[in-house]
Amino acid sequence: MEGDCLSCMKYLMFIFNFFIFLGGSFLLGVGVWVLVDPMGFREIVAANPLLFTGVYVILAMGSMLFLLGFLGCCGAIRENKCLLLLFFMLILFIFLAELAAAILAFLFREHLTREYFTRELKRHYQGHNNTDVFTSTWNAIMTTFDCCGISGPEDFEESLFRLLNPNKIVPEACCQRNSFPGDVNVEQCVSGSVAFRHNKGCYSSMVDYFETYIYTAGALAIVVLTIELFAMVFAMCLFRGIQ
Repeated sequence: MEGDCLSCMKYLMFIFNFFIFLGGSFLLGVGVWVLVDPMGFREIVAANPLLFTGVYVILAMGSMLFLLGFLGCCGAIRENKCLLLLFFMLILFIFLAELAAAILAFLFREHLTREYFTRELKRHYQGHNNTDVFTSTWNAIMTTFDCCGISGPEDFEESLFRLLNPNKIVPEACCQRNSFPGDVNVEQCVSGSVAFRHNKGCYSSMVDYFETYIYTAGALAIVVLTIELFAMVFAMCLFRGIQ
């Protein structure tokens, strides 16, 4: 009876980790394809700091899931204590890291306020500067969400941007997409004309965009943590059951 239970747990753990392995392989494939794609997709991603960072996040997640699934599959099917111990330690590390991230997110949630983002934008945003990570990231956000500033274009008053660009009221990233660099619309936009710029703030745009995903992300996080707990229990029971 004990042997049948151990065998059942072994194959359940193998199937569970095989799907993790496939998921990690898929993410790795997507990340590598974006980086080496000969059709020019890499240049499109590289031009957007948010997407470019996302590629490396996908690669890191894919690598971790690939290794986790591989160790779990091999450890279960071969009943190898060393591989099972490595699997247990890795998934425990991931679990603790996720738990720490959740605690930090709760403790520093006040830094995600409208006032905080407005203060940082006034202090660090430079305008048209692709070498500054902060500036290029906010340019990408304003272009992606068709917005301007945090609460609106008035956020650029008394800011570093105005000190560096005294002849501009708003940056070009605030201009409407049908305006092109150098044309009359852009000149009127950066000079303060409300007809050629986006007047909605980015904070409300991002909140509206991500609001529908918050509950889904929370539910998914709970599911992932639960799966990881079961995986640790499976690994420990199988480890103790192997002679």
